[in-house]
Amino acid sequence: MAEIDRHVAALLLQCKAIILEPEIPFTWASGWKSPIYCDNRITLSYPKVRDYIREAFQTSINKHFEAPDLIAGVATGAIAHGALVADCMDLPFVYVRPSVKEHGRKNLIEGRIEIGQKVVVVEDLISTGGSSLKAVEALREAGAEVLGMIAIFSYGFELAAENFKKEEVNLHTLTNYHILIEAALDSGAVQEDQLEMLQDWRKDPSAWKGNKKA
Repeated sequence: MAEIDRHVAALLLQCKAIILEPEIPFTWASGWKSPIYCDNRITLSYPKVRDYIREAFQTSINKHFEAPDLIAGVATGAIAHGALVADCMDLPFVYVRPSVKEHGRKNLIEGRIEIGQKVVVVEDLISTGGSSLKAVEALREAGAEVLGMIAIFSYGFELAAENFKKEEVNLHTLTNYHILIEAALDSGAVQEDQLEMLQDWRKDPSAWKGNKKA
C-alpha cells in the first residue's frame, strides 16, 4: 500500500471518477465553473478499484485513529464505501442523511448508535466541507465521540481547512487535488501549459472563468 495517495489518484483518473477538462469547464450546482468533475461513486463499478480504496481506508483509519467502535458514512456518496470499510473492519455501520427523513421515524441517522461510541466518519469528497461537517454535528448531537473524518478526495480549498479546524474535526484524505494534477500530468491527461489554469481555479474557484479570470 505504498504511495497510496498517488495510486488512488491514478485509479480515479483511469476509471473516470474524476474528469479534467481545463478547456471546456463544467458547471457545478453552485454555479461555479470548474475544470474538474468528481463522482467517486463510479469507483463502485470497478471491483479492483473499490477494493483498493476500501483497503486504503482501512490502512489510513488504523494509522490515524485509535480503535473506533463504529463507522459512519455520509449520504449518499459515502454510504457504500463506509459500509465496505465497516465490513472489512468488523465494525457496526450507520449513515447520516443530509436532512431528517420526512416520514416514518424521521431519522437523521440510519442505524443504531449509542452514546459514547467512538466514530470515524467516511466521506467520498471534500469541497468546502459544509455537508460533511453537518454529518459530524448530527453524530455529536446523538452522543457519539467523533474521532475524525476520512475521505477519498479533497480539492484542498482553504475554506474547507478553516471549517474543519473551526469544528475541531481531524480530517485525512486518501488523495487530493495537488497529487491528482501530478498524476494527470504523468499520464498525459493534462499538459504542462494547462497547469497554471488548473492551479488558478483551486486558488479562487468561485471567481474562476476558465481561460479568462474574473
